[in-house]
Amino acid sequence: MDKIFRNKLAIILFITPALLLFTAILLIPICQTFYYSLCDWNALTSPKFVAFDNFKRLFVKDKIMRTALKNSLFFMLFSAITQQILGLILAGILTNIKRGRNLFKNIYYLPAVLSSAALGLLWSFLFNPKMGINQILAYFGVEGPLWLMDTKGFIVLPMWVIAFVALWQYTGTTMMLYMAQISGISKTLYEASYIDGASKFKSFFTITLPLIKPMVATTLSLNCIGSLKFFDLVYNMTQGGPNHRTDVLATHLYNEGFQYFKYGYANAIGVVLLLMCLIVTVVINRSIKVKNYEM
Repeated sequence: MDKIFRNKLAIILFITPALLLFTAILLIPICQTFYYSLCDWNALTSPKFVAFDNFKRLFVKDKIMRTALKNSLFFMLFSAITQQILGLILAGILTNIKRGRNLFKNIYYLPAVLSSAALGLLWSFLFNPKMGINQILAYFGVEGPLWLMDTKGFIVLPMWVIAFVALWQYTGTTMMLYMAQISGISKTLYEASYIDGASKFKSFFTITLPLIKPMVATTLSLNCIGSLKFFDLVYNMTQGGPNHRTDVLATHLYNEGFQYFKYGYANAIGVVLLLMCLIVTVVINRSIKVKNYEM
């Protein structure tokens, strides 16, 4: 192995395929996105350089952008907090039970592997005012709300509904990641704590939580980035409506680029989304100090 690391030609041969793929699939499109975000371009004519006009319009004149930004930040905070807490609780419970662990693990994880497009259509039918949940409520004499059409409040009811559906779908992923990390903790640490008189509840806070900090940083980053670029459930359940009140950054980008053919403007939204993901990742990694422990 040392000989391979000293051989510069071998290093270049191993790195080159991955570097070419990274450049072709990621680096070049990102550079193009930054360039086109500074242009007025409809894909039919040549890009016209307009400097930062797209960004000025984005933050000064575009009211939908403000709504989309607010909804994306709400969705990110809601998902990060609820999925982390619920996923960690489920992981802690399931790693400590012997009978039925695999059954419950599969039940909680199943929604994550299903198509978001299909689930979006399913839940949109369930929350339809004339069928589904409202029909059940009407049977008991209760008038159900307009789950996906209400426009009242700072965060409208449809956004809360979509956030809870996303919580149901993706909590299993967070749970599985935490279970993998918790399973790697040595049982002798827990046995020693029990001998010293610690309860399982106290051992969770003094042993489990400190040792899963690396996974906390990972899952939190994945949750936040995934929430910021969230698209499929929102589009399939509300398409950003009513009146753009449930638009998020990804749906606003889609509408501007693929419905109105304002590709330069859509690329500007993409740049904002990329920068937000980078900032969130840096903040999380700086905030959560990870130490290496011998397990």
